[in-house]
Amino acid sequence: MEQSASLVLGLGLLIGVIFGAVGQVTGFCYYRGLKERWTKQPGSKLQSFALALAVALLGTQLSVALGWLDLSQTIYLNPRLSWLMLPLGGLLFGYGMALANGCGARALVLLGQGNLRSLVVLLCLGISALATLTGLLGGLRLAVANQTVLNLDHVSPAQWGSPLIWAGLAAALLLWFALKAPASEHRTRNLIGGAIIGLLVTAGWLTTGWLGVDPFNPVAPSSLSFVLPVGETIQYAMLATGMNLKFALVVVMGLVLGSALSALLRKKYQLQGFDSPQHLLRAIGGGCLMGMGGVLGMGCTIGQGLSGISTLAFGSVVTLVFISLGAWLHHLRTQITR
Repeated sequence: MEQSASLVLGLGLLIGVIFGAVGQVTGFCYYRGLKERWTKQPGSKLQSFALALAVALLGTQLSVALGWLDLSQTIYLNPRLSWLMLPLGGLLFGYGMALANGCGARALVLLGQGNLRSLVVLLCLGISALATLTGLLGGLRLAVANQTVLNLDHVSPAQWGSPLIWAGLAAALLLWFALKAPASEHRTRNLIGGAIIGLLVTAGWLTTGWLGVDPFNPVAPSSLSFVLPVGETIQYAMLATGMNLKFALVVVMGLVLGSALSALLRKKYQLQGFDSPQHLLRAIGGGCLMGMGGVLGMGCTIGQGLSGISTLAFGSVVTLVFISLGAWLHHLRTQITR
């Protein structure tokens, strides 16, 4: 039992370190990809995310087909979902992501390379996530969720054929999108980084759902996500003697460590702060919206956008669509007020 837990924690730390280093080198970020498209800037960030999703889909579903993984108990495949919470959470997270100029994973990478603005974003994200899950807003969240439950048991690719075939078709489309883009600066580097991130998502599932399975203490498998785990990491820093360290927390810690090591080795480490009070307010607002939205929408661009969709969960697709819409609404507002 202890050996299994140690294996999960060790692999989780390694996954986090690799993610942090890759994120620091490539600037992997879904929002930056959207922004490149909307402002018609040359770049390949969105293609990098698409490749990450393609690899995560194929890797995860191949692992399921080989009998290595059972994803039926994951939160993403719960057929009872709130028809209100997922889109609302996605909108809030997306708007907050744009306000803070990056998601939780990107903020962790930036913190590792010395960006102190990201520390404020992460503190607000983590605290608001806990407040929404079990704190001041927890009761209201549960009450609304119970009144808006929708059973999606029939909305699953497994009902319509082999999940691996559906994953292959989706991955083929994503690969076509990722590889058809015209040449741009750092395109190859970004695509390789995206592929590595996709492999890390699969590695997360295999770590918690196969290598680290404890028959005496069964838990639902999980992979990468950076909303609630950020809050739990803050909580662990204060209550370590009364909490157990777990996979999601060491991934968060490893990500910051990996980014810091990469930044130091590449001589990119630089302390950065706020330029104005308005800049601080955007960071606070963005972090709070991402924390609330991430809990309501059950994940972020990584948690729902990569880990969730890799399970072929319909709800994850819905959340990512509304995250994108929320970010676009912020982009639209900035264009109008400019």
